[in-house]
Amino acid sequence: MNRLSLIPARIARAGLLALAALLVLNLVSPPAGVAAAAGQGYGLKIFRVESALYPFVHVYLRTFDQDMQPLVNLNVLNIGVMVEGRAYDPKKRQYLIQPILNREEATRSVLVLDTGKGMQNADFEAMVRAAARFIDAKRPQDQVALLALDNSPEGYSLLSNFEREPATLGRRLADLQPRADKVRLYDGVAAAMQLAAGAVGGGSSSSDVDYTVSSSIVVLSNGRDDDSAITRSDLMTRISGLKIPVPIYTLSFTGSEERDQRNLQALAKNSFGKHYRITAGYDTITRNIEEIQTIMQNDYVLTFRSYIPVDGGRHNVKIGVEYPTGSGIMYYDSSTFEALEPPTFPRVLEAQQKIDQVIPAIREDELYLKNPYAPGAAAAPAGK
Repeated sequence: MNRLSLIPARIARAGLLALAALLVLNLVSPPAGVAAAAGQGYGLKIFRVESALYPFVHVYLRTFDQDMQPLVNLNVLNIGVMVEGRAYDPKKRQYLIQPILNREEATRSVLVLDTGKGMQNADFEAMVRAAARFIDAKRPQDQVALLALDNSPEGYSLLSNFEREPATLGRRLADLQPRADKVRLYDGVAAAMQLAAGAVGGGSSSSDVDYTVSSSIVVLSNGRDDDSAITRSDLMTRISGLKIPVPIYTLSFTGSEERDQRNLQALAKNSFGKHYRITAGYDTITRNIEEIQTIMQNDYVLTFRSYIPVDGGRHNVKIGVEYPTGSGIMYYDSSTFEALEPPTFPRVLEAQQKIDQVIPAIREDELYLKNPYAPGAAAAPAGK
């Protein structure tokens, strides 16, 4: 088993080098087995493709079963890769797949915290503890922002921009009090979406910038919206229109009405997130928070070697997942990548060299699966 760690090209220059200041790989042969899915339904979503180390292409994808849980322990036997319609032969070792959990790329999360007077004292204290648990459970490179629904003219206040340091985030949490007369839930979630789509920052405690690959929103509230400037319908339209999906995970507390619970359920379902209802005993909060972290850290990175010559154009890639192995049923998602020539900076060349050792070049005529029934292939064997 080869174990290889690639250090990202952290380059402070703008422009082309922003593409190269990306990709941290821990290229480890994945385990051979797969766990059974929680249910028969599953799917996948490609949410990012990077070609900064071309001919090596990184495809970031999210998988889920019918309970919105990630498919765990995927390996090349579960994965099909097609470039411009032609399927790679998995036996040729021209691609590999890894979970984000085992890599250095960062994730970003926005915690939306309800400080309305409608939050009972026990609910409010449980909410703050849950936010603290979320911060404690993140990886060192992951970033968290805190947004409070309060009495400000906008209906919310940004307590902390994206920050990696747990102590700094903890001090911001300690200042929270349930004093808001009205809660503008939809305005706050819309602001969180805008924040998640904004520029990446390393936080006040960091002098460098991590490459972040995904963003999520976690809403802790009773689900009540008093007087937002946008309606629920407007917010749902914005969520559906996002080019890069931002899942919303919602934790709702017991004091809310059924209508308010449905508000939070709708936010989660429309964004491919998940809704959790917190009971009066608060006995599920820790488990719910840990589950959200598990989901976020089990997105996957698929790395493949492209053999398309550099032409500056965009080319089609389709990824399929068969789960469990041998079931014969595959679900696909498609995207595109650029065939471009990266700048020859030392760290870029170093990163390419290390990936090349794990995914060495082969002759192109050996690369693809050969289906005798495909148009243009040799004649299929005659039926009996």
